[in-house]
Amino acid sequence: MVCTDPDDPSAPRGFALDSADAPARLALSGRHWFSRYALIFELDDEGPDRTRIRAQSWGEFPGLHGRLYRALVIGSGGHRVVVRRLLRQIADAA
Repeated sequence: MVCTDPDDPSAPRGFALDSADAPARLALSGRHWFSRYALIFELDDEGPDRTRIRAQSWGEFPGLHGRLYRALVIGSGGHRVVVRRLLRQIADAA
């Protein structure tokens, strides 16, 4: 759902598959002018028809432009909203 074929134009922009350890872990990474980042999903089997998913988000924001970008994305709370929405979409699709 999150990462498909990177050559597919409908795939999420900015992320590439870093590693996958099915069915427990999926790691994505990416970069652009102002940051380098990773998004890691870990899945825990919690019994029949039940899985807990955790998301870790990591980022580096080098230089002045990176610090300004970080203030806009992280400081505004926008990143938290986007990650929570993504987790809700995954839950709804499950």
